[in-house]
Amino acid sequence: METQQDKVASFFRFEDLRIYDKASDYADWLISHLQQPQTAGDQTLVESFCRSAFDISLNIAEGSSRTKNHFEHYLKIAKTAVRECTVFTTMAYKRRLFDEECRDRSRESLMEMTRMIGALIISLQRNNPRRDDRYNDNPPDDDPIDELDSIETNF
Repeated sequence: METQQDKVASFFRFEDLRIYDKASDYADWLISHLQQPQTAGDQTLVESFCRSAFDISLNIAEGSSRTKNHFEHYLKIAKTAVRECTVFTTMAYKRRLFDEECRDRSRESLMEMTRMIGALIISLQRNNPRRDDRYNDNPPDDDPIDELDSIETNF
């Protein structure tokens, strides 16, 4: 059985986060399961839906190269993208771009990602001794997390 120490860390540390894999898999799944849009309105919906799905992974990746406070901020933006996808899921179902099974699977994945991102945010807060700065609009830049060693990578 492979242990954490046996794993070879990737060059881009966000790729070691389970939430990143989950978000990337969701975007890929979404593209393959949305029905072909028939109207300009449906096309706009599909494009916006896919953009929000991509934004989940993109914000996780972008935030991981920043300070802990900034990473937390980017994770909250990723959570916003998850909520957007929840709305788009309902709209896609109503517009018949999704069947009931796809709607349910999308919602389950989005709920799981919400929990995973929330747990990662809590982990960052718990491991951040400078939490007193959380209300400061300009968090300190002296706690870079280029290496996510202080954070569990099973999120």
